[in-house]
Amino acid sequence: MPMGERPDGSSRSAYTAAIAEIVKQKDVEVVIGAATAVGKDLLPRVAARLGGGMASDVTAIVDARTFKRPMYAGNAIATIQIDSAPRVVSVRTTAFDAAPKDAQKGTVEKLAVTPDAAHAQARFVEFAETKSDRPVLTEARIVCSGGRGLKNGENFTVYLEPLCDALGAAMGASRAAVDAGFVPNDLQVGQTGKVVAPALYIAVGISGAIQHLAGMKDSKVIVAINKDAEAPIFQIADYGLVADLFKAVPELTEEVKKLKGA
Repeated sequence: MPMGERPDGSSRSAYTAAIAEIVKQKDVEVVIGAATAVGKDLLPRVAARLGGGMASDVTAIVDARTFKRPMYAGNAIATIQIDSAPRVVSVRTTAFDAAPKDAQKGTVEKLAVTPDAAHAQARFVEFAETKSDRPVLTEARIVCSGGRGLKNGENFTVYLEPLCDALGAAMGASRAAVDAGFVPNDLQVGQTGKVVAPALYIAVGISGAIQHLAGMKDSKVIVAINKDAEAPIFQIADYGLVADLFKAVPELTEEVKKLKGA
């Protein structure tokens, strides 16, 4: 059952009641869902309704009762043991690799559930999806993010967008760039934005505040471009280029185009 809003207007309050009823009927011990915007809203409601224990944003599973999750913007890892049942767990979507094809398969049971609108305390009105020709930020294999070093929103268009297009990448931004009004909030990567873990993450003009690192440090390969050699971003970067981004990025974009055209 999708953990979201239904077109008929049923809200997550109704979904909470429906899921809780299934857990009771099936005598479920562990409820697991993704720590997405919907999951972070819905799963704590389910735990509260059932009187169970909750572990949020889990990045590792030790055993059926013990889980690990980041805290303090990823600078510490908390180990959480849940003794009460049922145990409700939301997992960080970027923390786990896809299961190998030869992995043991579980049994999938499909349940037809219609949330009771009588439980709805809020009504879903509209879902407005952002249209973009680029990959979805949280799903992209390559992400190019810009920071305050780009100086203004126009430079995101002039310098960063061509690099994204050349690489087939999604575009992101630091909180500093968003707060400065350079780009909209839905591009923010970080603890209070989107958490990403692409195969390649390119940070352009981003100093590397703890808040930003918490949202992208699990990327497979990190490339940083910054004129400040002491910028914290270089401490976690696999490859670093100390250079003026306004010269380096156009040159990088042209080289990518040449390689793709070869």
